[in-house]
Amino acid sequence: MQPISHIILMTGEVEAPILTQILRAYNPALTVTPVTCAADLAPACAAPGLGTRLLSFCSSVIVPGDVLAALPGPAYNFHPGPPERPGRYPAVFALYDDANAFGVTVHEMLARVDSGPIVAAEWFEMQPAWDLGLLEEQTLIHLITLFKRLAPHLANHATPLMRMPIPWRGRKTTKADADALGMITADMAPEEVARRRRACGGFLRQA
Repeated sequence: MQPISHIILMTGEVEAPILTQILRAYNPALTVTPVTCAADLAPACAAPGLGTRLLSFCSSVIVPGDVLAALPGPAYNFHPGPPERPGRYPAVFALYDDANAFGVTVHEMLARVDSGPIVAAEWFEMQPAWDLGLLEEQTLIHLITLFKRLAPHLANHATPLMRMPIPWRGRKTTKADADALGMITADMAPEEVARRRRACGGFLRQA
């Protein structure tokens, strides 16, 4: 099997150079193509060679099924939430639900979002004083740590990562769900307003 020579890296503009540096520490000859928006995806994936791998790290860009099928091996998504919280903005809903723990997940990418086999998952304790900013900060720390742990394999070996017997579960949340949760109305109880303020951060707005 041909070794990895090219990684298509879907992530934010801030994260892209950091993650690229981590990958190249294990494979200095690696070509890394950053994809920071949907418009960059098609040209980056136009002609994937045998040594190509696609990684998504906290990206909101949806990869079509035909693009995934054209890749020589599984693409992997680093999801900023545990397996029991698939979908968008999992931290918002964990805070609103007053959860005691949160986590991060790595899984194979399928056309259906957050449904592919899980290859890594970790959990950590949530503190009562955490708001959305603090929880997202801790989540990013854990996700980068997991990225570093898997980077030697991802940057070099085309063989798939071992799947874990961990299922996805829970409701798959959407941006519309987060927007609705962030709406404050004049008749809302103060306790509910405080609960939504802690959970929603920048999503919070007055009706």
